[in-house]
Order: sequence, then structure tokens, then C-alpha cells
Amino acid sequence: MQNGIRVVVVDGHASFVRALEGLIPEVSGGRATVVATTGEAAKVGSVMRAAMPDLVLVDPALPPGGGRHPVTLVRESAPQTRIVALADESDPALAVEALHAGAAGVLRRSADVAELRQPLLAALEGWAVVPPALLTTLLDQARPQQPHPAASHLDDDDRRLLKLIAGGSSTSDIAGLLHVSERTVKRLTASLLRKMKVSSRTEAAALAGAAGLL
Repeated sequence: MQNGIRVVVVDGHASFVRALEGLIPEVSGGRATVVATTGEAAKVGSVMRAAMPDLVLVDPALPPGGGRHPVTLVRESAPQTRIVALADESDPALAVEALHAGAAGVLRRSADVAELRQPLLAALEGWAVVPPALLTTLLDQARPQQPHPAASHLDDDDRRLLKLIAGGSSTSDIAGLLHVSERTVKRLTASLLRKMKVSSRTEAAALAGAAGLL
């Protein structure tokens, strides 16, 4: 760990911030200190310019400043600074959003700040820290999704017909668009319903929407 690590905490929970102000020098052996704090995303830019931090701990749940995500505000104000989000485990979507916005890791907010000792030390040393539960969520999202069974039986013509049906087009409308007779449309529709294993156009449209086929 480098000496003289300057840390800024962007978080609106006053008691949690005070706990971090004491914990950070303790776990780092005095090599890291909190040099500034703010609980308002709108003040992030001015705080970054004044403090010139090496690491910023930021709450992604803060109300946006000027419509900008707090992590984005930090990244734009101090592009070379490492950012670690402080997120509640109850809402992994916030943590994922923070990572997408540019955070290099996530620390789990805890009522017992002592639980942060090891992950906080790792963050100060430059490691990409992610709580196990969030890591599981990220891996699940990254895993390739199996296509819906209905998709494997449909060709391009089937999908085009399905989109027309789901869009509310009548048999005569579809006949005109495809330049075929209404009898042909009925035959093609019956074949499509068999492939999708449904009994009506309404069910086919609902299944298509749920399976992401539209």
C-alpha cells in the first residue's frame, strides 16, 4: 500500500461516515486518511477538485446531481481516481449500476462497520472488492441465457408473421402485407400456433413477448 492515501467519502449517512473516518486510518496503519466528505452529489465536483483524492468511497443511492449518477460525477471530476461504491446488500441493482457507471469495486454497507475491516483494507491496497452475494448476481447475469424453446422452431417467416400478429394486424391486413390470400394467412397462422404449442393468436403474442421474440 502506498503512503499518504487520500480518501474522500461521498455518503449522506453521517454516523457511517464518522465510523469510516476512524476505521480507515486504523486498518491502514495511518497510511490512509479521509481528507473530505460530502453527502450531496451536487458538491462532488468541487470536493474532488479541492481534495485531489486517490480513492473515493461513494454511495450510489445518493440523489443524482444535475441528473448525473454520483459515481459518474466522481469519475468525470477526477478521472484518475479509483472509485468504490458503498451499497446495501438488499439492493444489488444499485451496486451493479455503480459498477456500470465506473466504480472499481463495491463495499457492503454494514451496521457493524468493523465487518468492513478486511474488504476496506483490500480496497485501499487497490484490489477490486465485491461482496460474495453481489458476485453471484454478476455471474448469473453474465451466464449465457438459454433461448426459449419456442424460438428454436421458428424461422424468419414465422417471426415476421408473429410480429404482425402481436402488433394487432388482422388476417386481411397480414394478407395484404405479405401479398398472399387470407386462406394462406390462416394456414400459416395455424402452423405457427402448432410450433409454439399454443391455441390462439393472443397466447402466441403473450408467449412471444415473454420469450423476447418480438
